[in-house]
Amino acid sequence: MFKSEYVFVRILSPFLLGISVFYFFQDWVNIQLLAVTLFVILLGILFLNVTYKRLSIYRYKGTIGLLIFLLFFTLGALLCLLNNERLDQSYFAKTPCNYLKVWVNDEPQQSGNVLRFKAKLVSGYQKDKPIRLTGQILVAIRLDSVKPIQLKYGDEIIIPARYTDVELPYNPAEFDFKAWLGSQNIYHQAFMDQGHIVVDKNNVGNPMIKMALNLREKQVAKYRSLIKSDEAFAVASTLILGYRADLNKETLSAYSKTGTIHALSVSGAHVAIIYVVLDFLFFFLNKNRALQTLKLLLICTLIWGYALLTGLSPSVVRSAIMITVLITAKGLSKKTNGYNVLAFSAFCQLVYNPFLIWDVGFQLSYLAVFGLIYLQPKIYKLLYTERNWIDKLWHFTSMSLAAQVVTFPLSIYYFHQFPLYFLFANLFITIPLILMMYLGIVILIPLFGFLAPVFEGIINFTNAVLKWMAGLPYASFSSIWINLPEFILLSLSLGLFIYALSKFNKQLLFSALFLFVVYQLLVLRDDLTAFYQRKIIFFSLRKNYAAAFINGKQAVLISDLNREDKNYTFSVEPALNQLQVDKISFINPKKDTISGHFILKNNQIAFFQYKILLLDENLSGKKINGNATFSSIWLSGNKKFNLATMDTDIKYKTAIIDATHKDYRIQILKKHFYNNGVEVHVLKKNKAYLVQLTQ
Repeated sequence: MFKSEYVFVRILSPFLLGISVFYFFQDWVNIQLLAVTLFVILLGILFLNVTYKRLSIYRYKGTIGLLIFLLFFTLGALLCLLNNERLDQSYFAKTPCNYLKVWVNDEPQQSGNVLRFKAKLVSGYQKDKPIRLTGQILVAIRLDSVKPIQLKYGDEIIIPARYTDVELPYNPAEFDFKAWLGSQNIYHQAFMDQGHIVVDKNNVGNPMIKMALNLREKQVAKYRSLIKSDEAFAVASTLILGYRADLNKETLSAYSKTGTIHALSVSGAHVAIIYVVLDFLFFFLNKNRALQTLKLLLICTLIWGYALLTGLSPSVVRSAIMITVLITAKGLSKKTNGYNVLAFSAFCQLVYNPFLIWDVGFQLSYLAVFGLIYLQPKIYKLLYTERNWIDKLWHFTSMSLAAQVVTFPLSIYYFHQFPLYFLFANLFITIPLILMMYLGIVILIPLFGFLAPVFEGIINFTNAVLKWMAGLPYASFSSIWINLPEFILLSLSLGLFIYALSKFNKQLLFSALFLFVVYQLLVLRDDLTAFYQRKIIFFSLRKNYAAAFINGKQAVLISDLNREDKNYTFSVEPALNQLQVDKISFINPKKDTISGHFILKNNQIAFFQYKILLLDENLSGKKINGNATFSSIWLSGNKKFNLATMDTDIKYKTAIIDATHKDYRIQILKKHFYNNGVEVHVLKKNKAYLVQLTQ
């Protein structure tokens, strides 16, 4: 039925499809239907197996193949639904409680005076009665300034049962935090003061994970004592131990713009380097079969120990599974197939956690390895040289090219940029990365701390070179936004193009070119739309205000934020980038301004045919023409203006209330406008308000 060497490749395809489809059809009824379907299919396959010879079932290979396909499609779908904790009858949000007992399910991260962590439910309390509950929740605790609480993985705490749904993105192109947490089975969040929680004496959780995290904490502390530079310490902790250190924005940008961001994520390359070291250190165990078996067990144990130490990220687990399978097969003198091993490792991870299919790291990791298995040998064969050093250089070059080519569509879809100098940057970082990995592990061993200055120097040198590369002209193409149909077209055309060239198939080549032309037409349509766009976006923020007046690829932005503010980077900039705005003029609402079709004078804004009266603290003393007509009034931090008087003087269709108002003030304003039949838009915990202007 299956070619044995590709068995997991063929199994993985329907399995992935089942997970992908039923992730969007989460319902308890579907679990029952899928369970019955799976049982029927298994009975059918058992019947065919028993009657294989008697009924000459071998003549119906197509039917058997279809049954196998349906079997793994159904299995993937069922595992996906069973993995969703919201469908459990004991999910905490289905039972009203006064308090919740939870335990810390990851390493708490502190930002300012707020401590955040993922927590797993243990039980709930209705008055004094405990009830068993399940589920996970994102907890944020405002720490006490005098005696802040210290929490670790596994600590049990009791918190008030006051939580909310994770919020949807309020602004265009804003990061979908709700979907990201949903892919980790977290759908609710809670925010509270430290004084509202009670710390239990119990410490639960997985003992191995607890031990690994405690060990990593000690190693991070050792790095902190050995490395003077904060930047070098952050890179070392992230690179070697997978510790989520606070890398500064400049360093992250340098690695991102040069296409070497993978070096900061503990990945397959790191595991491969460790394997090479271990294989060398245990060379004396190659004498006979028994010692070779011992060597295999030692290497596998240490590699999985390192994977556990780094937090079991998808890329590390994938590499650990692959290396385990490969060296086991080698020890047993069995041949292996790279595609099958890759599919097997993905299958194992997805059986454990089907939601990993939506993890960006998981997707990029497997695509990159697929590129190394399939595309790298084809690129490598394009150049032959007898010079050893050129051959090795070309080998590394072909690896970088293969990984970058296959991940290119996914990278621009998620990260909206393409590093132009990725080839040079990756060639440069190869040797420093190996040295950093070796030294980073060695200095953790007692008596070798004296090598820390060398380790720190290599990190600082690497960072300096990458920052220089990132500062070169055209270091990266940024603000590349493609939608899902464009991503699919680009991926299909690229895949068909590579396959057509390898098989010298003209029909597939023309199909690839056709798909690419369609993709380019869609991109051209987006460019034309951006060139002729006229719109106003009133952004939804927590405490600030921002409104963008967009004409073509230029925008005037009225805001109390600046370019360096995190709220601007997170909530405002993505929308402007998606709309291909390449020129942004920040203006002060206190100062009269004329910029193209935008006019701000006496707190009155005119943008083409749309007119706005800005009601803020600057309006006092300014004259408003009697019986003036506006498209909207924009209320910003004004607590004194008499709305009743204003309603008799001007006419307007829409009221816009920004987030500079307190919640109680917003309710008063909303009530006033509703009573007067005015359409109102609140720019706090609501969707951004978009005004589309006609040409």
